[in-house]
Amino acid sequence: MTFLQFAYRNVFRNFRNYAAFFMASFFSVFVFFLYTILMFHPEIEQGFLGEIPVAGMVFAIIILMLFSWFFILYSLRAFLSARSKEFAILLHLGMAQRQLGKLVVIETMIIGFLSSVSGILFGFAFSKFFLMIVREILGLEQLNLYISWEPFVLTLFVYLSAFIVISYVSAVFIPNVKIIDLLRGSKLVDASAAYSKRLAILGIALIVISYGLMMIITKTTLLVLTLIIPFTIVLGTYFFFTDSILFLLDLLKRKKHYYWKKSRMLTIAEQTQMMRNNAKMFFIVTFVSTLAFLTVGVLSAMSSYTSQYDKINPLGMIYKGHVDNPYESEHVTSLVKELEAKELSYQMTRFVVKRQTSSFTSNPVEVFRETDINHLLFSYGYPMVQLAQGEGMFIAFSEDAMKELKSVNVDTVLQESHVHLFIDTVYPEIIFPTSIVSQNSIIVSDEDFLLINQPFIHYPYVESGYHLFTFDVPNWVETKDIGVSIQEKIRKDYLENNAYTLPFYFENTGLSYSYILATYSLFTLVGILVVAVFLLAAGSFVYFKLYTNLGREKKQFDMLKRIGLTDLEMKKLVTRYLVPQFFLPWGLALVHSAFAFFTLQSILRDVLNIWIVKEVVVAFSVFVVIQVVYFYLIRWRYLAHIRE
Repeated sequence: MTFLQFAYRNVFRNFRNYAAFFMASFFSVFVFFLYTILMFHPEIEQGFLGEIPVAGMVFAIIILMLFSWFFILYSLRAFLSARSKEFAILLHLGMAQRQLGKLVVIETMIIGFLSSVSGILFGFAFSKFFLMIVREILGLEQLNLYISWEPFVLTLFVYLSAFIVISYVSAVFIPNVKIIDLLRGSKLVDASAAYSKRLAILGIALIVISYGLMMIITKTTLLVLTLIIPFTIVLGTYFFFTDSILFLLDLLKRKKHYYWKKSRMLTIAEQTQMMRNNAKMFFIVTFVSTLAFLTVGVLSAMSSYTSQYDKINPLGMIYKGHVDNPYESEHVTSLVKELEAKELSYQMTRFVVKRQTSSFTSNPVEVFRETDINHLLFSYGYPMVQLAQGEGMFIAFSEDAMKELKSVNVDTVLQESHVHLFIDTVYPEIIFPTSIVSQNSIIVSDEDFLLINQPFIHYPYVESGYHLFTFDVPNWVETKDIGVSIQEKIRKDYLENNAYTLPFYFENTGLSYSYILATYSLFTLVGILVVAVFLLAAGSFVYFKLYTNLGREKKQFDMLKRIGLTDLEMKKLVTRYLVPQFFLPWGLALVHSAFAFFTLQSILRDVLNIWIVKEVVVAFSVFVVIQVVYFYLIRWRYLAHIRE
């Protein structure tokens, strides 16, 4: 029998021992191949989604590739550690260290080739159903199955090269190990003297400081704190697992009335050793899980934005231009004709908006006429505005601004035209999108509006006003094909000039929503695939570590059973042993993510006036359910191995 045949038979005759590593590699290849099928599809690559989503997919595939390499390397290291006694026997029988390294390389390449080919085949078999799901989510007319060489070649290249490099790197860790050390297995360290009290306190302090910074972050401090917080939270988490937990367990041991009760001494002692020997693994699992939580949370935030888009943008289309805009008549006529050609119901309102300076704040204000506002409010079905001469009303640009303005009373004079106004009310609904009106916008009576006859103080450098045409279209989702030529002129001007030079601005809510919805849907699919790999990796890290120490744990439980440990007591001990390994890193990741999204919610509320609490809570709840199910699955397999 040749050496190659020996490696081949060693893999297939003991495939049960290789199954965990094979399945982890297989699933990574499967997800990566589906991702490349989607990324290289002509409808996605050259379709209506544009360059930004595709660029995001390329960035995500690079992250997925790098993480997959790291995941396979860690899985292989854990797998090799679990085979220490097998290697010891081979070395004892006369196998050279160089031959042992060669055996590892060959076995890894066999598993890598099988997992790569099977992952691609299963991915291609599933791809038609996958593309059907993508088509429905993106709302595309068609997304047919296609056969192209790019996904196959890219996936094979990425993973076969990964297995080649990783197998040779892993083989380096095997040589120069004594047979007696391999037979003894991993050494346990005296955990009671293995931590630094200073680092333990520092770890907890850094995490608390990071949470505090997240609570007080604002738009002005966002850039600085986003550079500081990741550093403090990473360092604090590392010290938390290497020192803080051991410090806390040591404090718990000193409470004799608790420590000496029932089997708690055994549980705490075992947890102390486990935490000390697996600190780096828990650190990795925490941040892999945090990445998964953050990915789902960001997708939830995008979902909240799309669901609240109609509230943020109440109008179907908006055309805004200078008073002397030469394109106004042509563009407005074109928009009306296109709406009528598509037989869409609409209500157009023309505004003449004037700029003046408030004596109360010395800031510019945009002034709207009562009649124009009522024309738009009638199409909304909102209450009308009734103002006497000398009275004004605020126009709120967000829900928070509306709450603040309810208690504001302003006695002011529009300085250029010497018009006196008293403003003590705010209109109780959002009338215009935030991007259209300024933060200082008011409504005045028709009589006061006529009295505003002087130009703005900074004219001609700043226009004294503008014309605004609003189109209230009930079915605004259908407007995405209207005003495309105007939108193209705006896009071209943005690309060719450093500053915006056109005398008009056009915004089509239906078109913007179609891009946002398509981008969100595409990123959701990408995110789900990435999160699936992250979740698999986080769970597999714990599983491989359990598998590595399985022989020693089985001996311990066999010894306990000989001295009278019942099956029920064994289940309780196993549960107490596994719970911290599963839920401590994931729980800490959940807390990290919760504080991160508290910060994100504060910023989104200020900038876009949207709430993501509901979506994030639902997403995190699903995560918790998945982790609980996964825990009981691993617990079931662990108990089965212990009882063998």
